[in-house]
Amino acid sequence: MLERIMRAFVINKPTKAEDVKLTDNPIPQVKSGWVLVKVRTFGLNHSEQILRLQEINEPYIKKPVIPGIECVGEIVDASDSHFTLGQKVIALMGGMGRSFDGSYAEFALLPMHHVFSVESELTWEELGAIPETYFTAWGSLVESLHLRGGDRLLIRGATCALGYAAISLAKAMGASVIATTHREKKSALLEETGADEIILDDSSLKGKIPFVDKALELVGAKTLLDTMQVIKPGSQAYVCCTGILGGIYALDAFDPIKDIPNGVYLTGFFSNYPTQKVIDDIFRFIAEKKIKPKIGKVYDFDNLREACLAQDSGKVSGKIVVRVPL
Repeated sequence: MLERIMRAFVINKPTKAEDVKLTDNPIPQVKSGWVLVKVRTFGLNHSEQILRLQEINEPYIKKPVIPGIECVGEIVDASDSHFTLGQKVIALMGGMGRSFDGSYAEFALLPMHHVFSVESELTWEELGAIPETYFTAWGSLVESLHLRGGDRLLIRGATCALGYAAISLAKAMGASVIATTHREKKSALLEETGADEIILDDSSLKGKIPFVDKALELVGAKTLLDTMQVIKPGSQAYVCCTGILGGIYALDAFDPIKDIPNGVYLTGFFSNYPTQKVIDDIFRFIAEKKIKPKIGKVYDFDNLREACLAQDSGKVSGKIVVRVPL
């Protein structure tokens, strides 16, 4: 029988990493259409950092809230769902950590339509680096960019967990990858991950690299217009804007007629709608290609504060994963 109390990180106002602390909270009661998951690991994400530092003030955020848009764990109460007790699952998005409590906790009550069964030989720590990061990378490359073997792909802002995942997947799909970073010391890590060419980004690439077939924009609006200028026009000339690492969320006075080059297609990827089929496809591909996620560092749940400090410092290369005790 479950204990009634769990530890969790709860916020209701902007919280710096040094102020992160765990508190005792009731384990949520199961309800129809929702399942209770024993969280084993979860990854830290940029969107959670934004929530913790500023977005928590927005009226659409449920407050107080437990952050966390993804987790890996086991079903401990299946309620009226199709899941079984002890089944290994991942969960992501759908309002996790914003509209309802997320994964920065020992247990998470989650809507069953955003919980997915997984079969994998990866460790719990490796699994913790997969859900949101690889789903977003996969969706951006497959659904939005229609990436094919032989494509020349630019990944702008590649030195983040999503960038590393996109490099690994793109290379396994047979594409060649040009990766950018504004930190020269990160170049070796990009090469180690599989990038064919590394460009030191000074916010302007136009005229500095040969045309590419497709681009994954992770810096966001800050560099999007420039990124579109290095795409070779054609029937498969896609730019997918997925990230907002540059801290600019919209383009002022955007003129689609003038700002999108002729013969270039601008799209995006919104990761709020995962499905079991896509999750199955991702894990099947990862297994077939023997892909190992790039984990920057693993922290125990007791050290969540230190994990958040590492996230805010930007010094960890790869996914930060938090391990939750049994």
